[in-house]
Amino acid sequence: MSFIKKSKIVVICGPTGIGKTSLAIKTAKLFSGEIISADSMQIYRYMNIGTAKPTLAEQTAVFHHMIDIIDPDEQFDAADFAAKARNVIAELCEKDILPFVVGGTGFYIKALQHGLFRARPADQKILIRLKEEAIKFGSSALHSRLEEIDSDAAHKIHCNDTFRIVRALETFESTGKKISEYQKEHNFGDNLFDVLKIGLAVDRNRLYERINKRVDLMLESGFADEVKNLLEKGYNKNLKAMQSIGYRHLVEFIKGQSSWEKTVRLFKRDTRRYAKRQLTWFNADPEIIWLDPAEIDQATKLIKKFIVV
Repeated sequence: MSFIKKSKIVVICGPTGIGKTSLAIKTAKLFSGEIISADSMQIYRYMNIGTAKPTLAEQTAVFHHMIDIIDPDEQFDAADFAAKARNVIAELCEKDILPFVVGGTGFYIKALQHGLFRARPADQKILIRLKEEAIKFGSSALHSRLEEIDSDAAHKIHCNDTFRIVRALETFESTGKKISEYQKEHNFGDNLFDVLKIGLAVDRNRLYERINKRVDLMLESGFADEVKNLLEKGYNKNLKAMQSIGYRHLVEFIKGQSSWEKTVRLFKRDTRRYAKRQLTWFNADPEIIWLDPAEIDQATKLIKKFIVV
């Protein structure tokens, strides 16, 4: 019986604000590796501060892939990520370069590792009509409709996430079947790679303190101006990218719908809640070896042992 040797990849994951980029750059440099960003927001151009995108110096220190690859109004999902990232991994492995997959979007990482079934093509007529209804009546009205037909999906989708609401409603109207049912039926396949998965974690209080300081730093660095520029470029506030944490909060402030104090408070609160959801996702993964972000020597030892096996 013959076996196909799987490509080796190192995954560095964990919640937002934990220090994944810093540890990844330090370890990737040691092993002459390159980084593949597994972040669902860093794919967008013009969205730098609010996505905590690696700086130019950091991207120069270690080459980064899957950053700044689409505009904020373009569609992109986990299946797109998996397909593109696999191509990058194949190219790196052909050159004997170790790929470091780094990010906090757990679904992207899982899709990369195990594959992801792409749903049937959407019914464009229904899709266009639903998008027009979203513009006319607002995403909250469509979210209420989704709540009536598929409460499981509605509970997982934010009432302002027009893209996912429309997709869920289109699925039901086109097939008569709830999108949550399709998702429950989907099973991930076997691991496509030989993976070392390092997760970064600190105690909850330290993490929340880091998140609060990071939000303050983003705001001091001109995050509000970044959002203003996006709006001036014509990117609608209802776009999936613009509904992400931080961006939607600052849009409300810029449009006079929220005070600065409330904006900052909700921005920090929702970022902390997001980090908690990320931890819940990653804690369910038995493959992860958990380290403190400061344990660079231990991470180095794990990687060294992994690549020689």
